Order: sequence, then structure tokens, then C-alpha cells
Amino acid sequence: MSLKWRIALGYSVLLIVAMTAMSGLIVWRFQQILYDQAETSVNATMKAIVQFAQQSTTPFSLEDPSVGTLQFLFNSANLATWNSANSFVQVDSGDGYPLAKTANLGGATIPTNPKLSAGHDVAYREIVLGGRPFLVEDRYLLEGTNSAVIHVAEPLDTLKRTFGRARQAIAVVLAATAAAVVIFSILFASEVTTPINALAREMREIGSDRLSLAASTLDGKVGGNRLRRRDDEIGRLAKSFNDLLARLAEAFARERQFISDASHELKTPLTSINANAQMLLRWGDQNTTIRRESLETIVRESSDLAGMVNGMLTLAKADRGDEIPKEPLSLAQIASEVAHNAMPRAAEKRIDLTFEHGGTPIVYGDAALMRQMIGNLVDNAIKFTERGRVDVRVGEAPEQAWVEVADTGPGIAEGERGQIFERFYREDKARSRIVPGTGLGLAIVRSIARVHGGEATAGKAPGGGALFRVVLPRIKLPLTELS
Repeated sequence: MSLKWRIALGYSVLLIVAMTAMSGLIVWRFQQILYDQAETSVNATMKAIVQFAQQSTTPFSLEDPSVGTLQFLFNSANLATWNSANSFVQVDSGDGYPLAKTANLGGATIPTNPKLSAGHDVAYREIVLGGRPFLVEDRYLLEGTNSAVIHVAEPLDTLKRTFGRARQAIAVVLAATAAAVVIFSILFASEVTTPINALAREMREIGSDRLSLAASTLDGKVGGNRLRRRDDEIGRLAKSFNDLLARLAEAFARERQFISDASHELKTPLTSINANAQMLLRWGDQNTTIRRESLETIVRESSDLAGMVNGMLTLAKADRGDEIPKEPLSLAQIASEVAHNAMPRAAEKRIDLTFEHGGTPIVYGDAALMRQMIGNLVDNAIKFTERGRVDVRVGEAPEQAWVEVADTGPGIAEGERGQIFERFYREDKARSRIVPGTGLGLAIVRSIARVHGGEATAGKAPGGGALFRVVLPRIKLPLTELS
């Protein structure tokens, strides 16, 4: 069953059950009101008779019906005082023998109530006399050793007819309302599911080569404007789909650019290796210079390829951050080790490499990835600095730890700072083959920082060079847990 019909059926059943229950409650309450009115009328007649009987000062005696009030009650003609179209009276002896009754009873006799006794002297019941329903109140009277039973009855046929008409009216209203609820439920379900079906149709047409087109279609032609104007869950769902498609389009674009850049970067060293391998095959045995230079080129280009592949593997590992084992680490200690290991490379270019820290912040991460992140920043600074210095600094804030690498190189143009961390991005295209590297170093820095809950930024150093800063969440642990 489709969502539309499940919504319509569920909504209809719920409302119909609720209305039926409410209608039943109304019918029951209406019936109770009518019966209460009948009981009130019967009880009023019974009270008048009992009060009359109890007003007599003469002892009650069935053996001498000529005594006082009882003589009056045991005479059927005298019971006409309480005779009316809706009041039927009968007086019985204590053992159930009829003594007197009103004329409107005719040949009918109100039967005795076996549940009536001296301990249970008042009772109500419903009986049928002459094909007509009656409500009867029975009262047991006792004076000394003598007893009598008074029956007061009122016909219920008018009440039954009124009750029947009320039930019919409520049934008609309930049936009409149920039909309206079913129709409304179908319309309501259609209103809910139509835009969802429109979204589903659009999403089925989405392919990796049509992400941007599909996103614009959802906002434009097929129901997009209507969905976009909705300020409810469906409108937010449509907007979420559009945002998802935009992110997917951006991700696919990045992946295509990455594949294109990787193919370009791999093509150059592979072409060089292939060309030098052919030279070795042709002239390597005759010319030792060609053999040596070709082998040196092959070694150099193979090393670059290995570095590029390792960089890609590192990026893949950083992208799977949930698979990286992490532990508490001293950021200052790792940065100090990286700076110490990089000093020989800095000395070769006559660059001063310094390290300082304003505390020993603890971060939660992978030691190897942390070393590679800081090492890439230091190597990048040494690579692009011809003279001057490179400063490595570590600091801390109440909730953060940070590491900075500043140099006195050419710096980074302000318009390039948002792209410097992209894979295979090079700020100076003319120097892309002069300056060694794979173009993945800063991309690896950003990925490692993000997988550790931090962020990497680039800016301008106070001395005019580049300043790279990585901010990471700081943790506070007892000293015993750092061993």
C-alpha cells in the first residue's frame, strides 16, 4: 500500500473511531437523561402515594380494610387520584396478591418483583404489558406485622420512539461525517504525498553527470517553485535535497579535478621515466654519461612518484578518520622533534630554524599523523624560503592548542589563501616544476587537522612571509595518564 493510502486509511480510521465513540457516548448520555426523567416522574407519583399512606394515624391492617387511609388505598376507584395517561398504579398484599389498581391498567396486572423485600424495599425495573414497555418503581411498605407493595408504572413507548429517532439522526450524521472524513483524508494525503512524489521523480533522474541540472530543476520547473515556497517539513525536505545535490555536485567536481590533477602530475614523471628508459635501451651500453644521467632521472622521478603515492595514501587515511587510533599526545614534544629533525635541511640553505612553546598542551590524536602534519608545514616553509628564518611555535588557550610555522619567504597572496590547501594546487605555476614537491603537502595538513577536530589556516607573518596555523582541541589529563 502506498504512503498516500496508508495516510488516508489511518487518518480516516482514527477519526471515524473517535467520532463513533463520541456518538456512542452522546447516545448513551441522551438515553440516561430520558430514563432519569421517567424515573423522576414515577418517583414523584410513588412519593405522593407513600406520603398519603404514612399520614394515617390508624394502625395498618389488611384484615380490616375499613380502617382509615388503607381503606382508601385498597379501593380501586379511589386510586383514580393518581390515574393519568402516564401513571399506572397497583397495590398488592405483602405476599404479592393484587388488592387494587387504576382503571387504565384494564385487565393487565403488574407482576410481582421477586427481588423486593423488607431489606430491599425500593426497586426499579422495565417490563412489557400489553405489548407496551413500562418503567416500574416497586415499594415495599411494612407496619408492625402487616405489609403491602405499591407499584407505580409509566409507559416508555414515547421515550423509545424519541430515543429511536435520535439514534437514526445521529447515525445519519455519523455516516455523512464519515464519508466527508474519508474524502478529506484522501485529499489531505494527496496534498502531502504529491510533492514527495515530485521529489522522488526528480531524484530518480539524477546522475553523476546531471547533479547541477537536477538541483536547478527542483528549484525551477517541476514543482520546484511550489516546493520552495512551502514553509513546512516538505519545503525543508526539498531544500535539504537541493543542498545535498549542491554538495554532491561540488564533491564530484572536486573529485574530477583531483583525478585530472593527479593524472597530470603522474604523467610528467612517468613520461620522463619512460623516455630515459628508452634512452638506456638504445645508448646505455655505448655511452656511460647517458646511462648515468638516465638512471639519475629515473631514480629522481620514481622518488617523486613514491612521494605522491604516499601523500595520496595519507589523504585517504585522513579521510577515514574513524579508523585512526588516537591517544593523548604532547603537541610541544612532537613539534620539538620535528623542528630538530628539520634543522639539517634548514642549515643547507643557511636558514635559521627556531622552536619555542608557551606551555605543553595535550591533544588527542595519532602521533605519526601529527608529525607528518607539522613536518609538512616546516618542509614547506624551508622549501619556499631562500634566506632568513623559520619559526615554529606552540601555544595553548583554555580549550585549544595551536602550532604555528612562520617564515620570511615570499608569502601568500591574499586571494590565494583560500585555495592553498587544495590538492595539487600551486600558487606559482611557473615554479611548479622548479620547486620540488607533489602539491599534496598542505592538503595533507588540512585533512589531518580536520580529522583531529581542528582547522588549518594560512596568513601573513609579521616579517612579511607566510604564517600557517593549526588549531586543535586541547584536553586536560592527569600527569599519570601521559606516560
